[in-house]
Amino acid sequence: MDMMIRDAVLASITRTIATAADGINALAACLSQDPALSGRFIDAVELVASRRGRVVVAGVGKSGHIGRKIAATLASTGTSAYFVHPTEASHGDLGMITAQDLLILLSWSGETAELGNMLTYAKRFNVPVVSITSNGDSVIARNSTIPIVLPKVQEACPHGLAPTTSAMLQLSVGDCLAIALLERRGFSAQDFKIFHPGGKLGSQLLFAHELAHLGEAVPLLPIGSPMSEAVIQMSSKGFGVVGVVDDEGSLIGVITDGDLRRHMSDDLLVLTVDAVMSHCPRVIRGGMLASAAMEMMQSQKITVLFLVDDLGRPNGILHIHDLLRAGVA
Repeated sequence: MDMMIRDAVLASITRTIATAADGINALAACLSQDPALSGRFIDAVELVASRRGRVVVAGVGKSGHIGRKIAATLASTGTSAYFVHPTEASHGDLGMITAQDLLILLSWSGETAELGNMLTYAKRFNVPVVSITSNGDSVIARNSTIPIVLPKVQEACPHGLAPTTSAMLQLSVGDCLAIALLERRGFSAQDFKIFHPGGKLGSQLLFAHELAHLGEAVPLLPIGSPMSEAVIQMSSKGFGVVGVVDDEGSLIGVITDGDLRRHMSDDLLVLTVDAVMSHCPRVIRGGMLASAAMEMMQSQKITVLFLVDDLGRPNGILHIHDLLRAGVA
């Protein structure tokens, strides 16, 4: 590609990113400086949280695509939501909306004609409406329970026509509502896992105990055992490590392949495990996220972690290969 063309493309990309950043900064400034706007954000979160039904999101064109993403994000973070296309709503899908639901309508101009029937239906059945628009005097804003009026921003499109920065601001509002609701409800990583059991995200939300080897698979020996038994345990269990427990069953040390090399001598096998073991073994609880266990292994340059209970008694062992097989990385 000609260097001048490359420079022009890079300049366009840089300009688009800068324009998007200016839009986000403008929204952040309005939130901090305009109590009415920040109050509407808070009121919208409280209104959604108080409803017994579902959140119905609607929009046309690019606003519709953003609306689908907002509905998906709400649903995946504990707020029951779905998207209804306004045209389909006018041809029967209005019946999907109940008096317990709440509408979120997206229209940058606030004058999208296709949303008119949904507004009429909402008024008839007293369904509250949260609108996301840039025109506070528009039909949709005036007929909303809570109009969230965004600052008018410059589109990245040089003609000011293709929704770019404006679509990003609408998406940001949806993310703000979803995350505020998540935090308000105390939606945990374990709750998140219920809605994301598959794929990469699902593997990141696995817990250590779900991938660990338990029971007889855990290589353990009591303190005072001969090293000959330790070598057998390390070989037969296949983890390259054996844990050493005291009389109460608490893990007090581990013996690894590295410990064997450091103590290699003619009398190694007649030594006791407590003479060879490394003290202060690295352990985790079974409730730790598998991704956190992986991070711990990588940062400490180890391949095995013992799982222990509240009294420090080992009840499982987790190898880095278990994490990699499950797609945790």
